[in-house]
Amino acid sequence: MQTDQVIIHQFIEQAFLEDVQQGDYSSLSCIPANARGKAILKVKENGILSGVELAKIIFQFVDATSTIQIFKNDGDKIAVGDIAFEVECNTQALLKAERLVLNCMQRMSGVATLTNQYTSAIAHTQAKVLDTRKTTPLFRYFEKWAVRIGGGCNHRFGLYDMMMLKDNHIDFAGGIAKAVEKANQYRAANNLQIPLEVETRNLDEVQQVLACKNVQRIMFDNFKLADLKSGVELVNNKIETEASGGVNLQTIAAIAETGVQFISVGALTHHYTSLDLSLKAI
Repeated sequence: MQTDQVIIHQFIEQAFLEDVQQGDYSSLSCIPANARGKAILKVKENGILSGVELAKIIFQFVDATSTIQIFKNDGDKIAVGDIAFEVECNTQALLKAERLVLNCMQRMSGVATLTNQYTSAIAHTQAKVLDTRKTTPLFRYFEKWAVRIGGGCNHRFGLYDMMMLKDNHIDFAGGIAKAVEKANQYRAANNLQIPLEVETRNLDEVQQVLACKNVQRIMFDNFKLADLKSGVELVNNKIETEASGGVNLQTIAAIAETGVQFISVGALTHHYTSLDLSLKAI
């Protein structure tokens, strides 16, 4: 598995290949190669800041001599008019990095802000907010990073670090019992030390999962509140429980109050609004 550092650096390289290619001709044409400049990251919208650590890595990538003075850290509440940091580096490098830094930080701050709203709504319970795989292609690592900064937890990163038998898997495999049996056989044959989660659509399917062996988590998909509460009681802490579907800021508190342990929210990474930030020369 790739390390965090490798993932981040590969992303930065690909992002600059997309944006710069042969050269940033605007800067190359009017900025001296040895010029140095300073800029501040200005906050233009209230929310939760995310992406500061990534910005530091990007500036170091374009100029190893760059320095950054941090005034607001990842996870801090920010308000209009705040200054998050001041960066000083080669001016051509600063201008090359400007859009990538803003693109990442605006999106990550949007994810963190929305996640914080969800986690705050269920702070009176023991339930945890999870993200999903409903992410922007090739930006998943950073959206999930922002979820953690916003106070949420990461579900599986991809198809390789958890088995999740959803309705289509179950239907194609011939039912819950057969699907779970085949999944367990595959894990054993391939020495896969990964958890198995099974999605259920009703209380009868919950009973079927409980009759199976070696299932680590059960998902209640689009359950009505009364059925969700009954499902949690049926499981009785034998395995982990997760609720999914129909989750929004108006419904999540009642869902959490059923006693379910995890609540997955696809909206965290597919329905957020980027936060307004700008990088201004000083």
